[in-house]
Parts: sequence; structure tokens; C-alpha cells
Amino acid sequence: MGRPRQHDESTRLALLAAAERMIDADGPDAASVRAVADAVGTTTRAVYSVFGSKDGMLEALATRLFDFLVAAIDACERTDDPVVDLVEASVSGFRRTALEHPALYSLVFLRVVPDLRFGADFAESAGRAFGRLESLVRRLHEEGPLDAAGAGDASLAVHALTEGLASMELRGALAGTGDPEAVWRTSVRTLLDGFAGARGGRVVTGGSADAGCG
Repeated sequence: MGRPRQHDESTRLALLAAAERMIDADGPDAASVRAVADAVGTTTRAVYSVFGSKDGMLEALATRLFDFLVAAIDACERTDDPVVDLVEASVSGFRRTALEHPALYSLVFLRVVPDLRFGADFAESAGRAFGRLESLVRRLHEEGPLDAAGAGDASLAVHALTEGLASMELRGALAGTGDPEAVWRTSVRTLLDGFAGARGGRVVTGGSADAGCG
């Protein structure tokens, strides 16, 4: 009979959750190997066994952001309107994930640990999340406003817009608008309308929140 694993997936998730709370409260320096281990009631050996190093733990946290993002986007119901679906994925997917996990967002997009290097697992998870965006943008091509070559550029533009909006909202720059979510919806729709106009098409902007997300 094989030797049981000393540190299972539940230990890994508990360590990640503790590290995320510490970074959210006091920044990345607060999430030392010792502090994270103590918060979970385990030893530093457990952290090193699971992640290899503090940087390995931070990379696992950064990777987890995209797992949350994919889950949030997949939870959004699909409608017959690709614009409604793309707006909803941006708001209830990207925005919700950024607001619920600001510590992870800061690791990935704000690079609060400048020297942190990301490896293959991070790249795979990020690629999976971006693939969700690309598939939603490709649906616009089926409606006519985008040509095949423009879909990739459009995906990057939507990503740039949503990343910028999230960064602004997290630092409080949208607080004075009264309704940050409305700013998101208007911004994404305006961008999509711009794609349509540039190619002689038309995007029907649909309702404000017709799609549902879990």
C-alpha cells in the first residue's frame, strides 16, 4: 500500500486562501512562508512541500485568478445576442473576479511583486481564460461586424478595456460615477459599436443585464 500524501489538495487550498487574505490586508510582504503556515496551523515544511518556495506560492495564487475568471465566465448563461453575452462576461466575469479577488488581481495585472516570474501553469491558465474571451468575440464575426483577421485585435482591445476599468475601480477612480457597473456596460458596448462602425456593420447593444451569471 502506497504511502499517503502528507499535504493534500485541501492543505494547498487552505494555504492559498490564507496567503490571499494576508496580501489583501497588508500587501505581498505580509504573506511570508511562516505567516501563511501559522495561519493554517501547519509548518513551513508544508508550504515548501506544496509550492517549493514563496515565489511558487505567489505564482499559484496568480494562476488561481484565471481559474476564478474562467469559472465566472462559464457561469454566465449564453443568449442569442453575442453582444449581450460579451458585455455580461466582461462585467459578471472579469469585473466580479477582480473585485472579489483584488489581491490576486494585483499580483497578475498590477505586478505588485515586480520580480515574480510566471511559468507554464500560469501561461496555460491565462491562455484558457483568454480563450473564453476570444470565443465570445468570434461570435460577433458570425453576425458580420468583424472580419476574421480583426477578431484577434478585437479580443485584445476588449481585454485592455476591461483591465483598465478594473484597475481604475480597484483604486477608487470610478467611485464618483455613482454606478461603476453602468460605466463598464456602457464602455464595453461603445467599444463593440466602434468595431461595427469601422467595418460598416451594426452591433445591437441589447438589454443592460439580460444574461444571468451564477
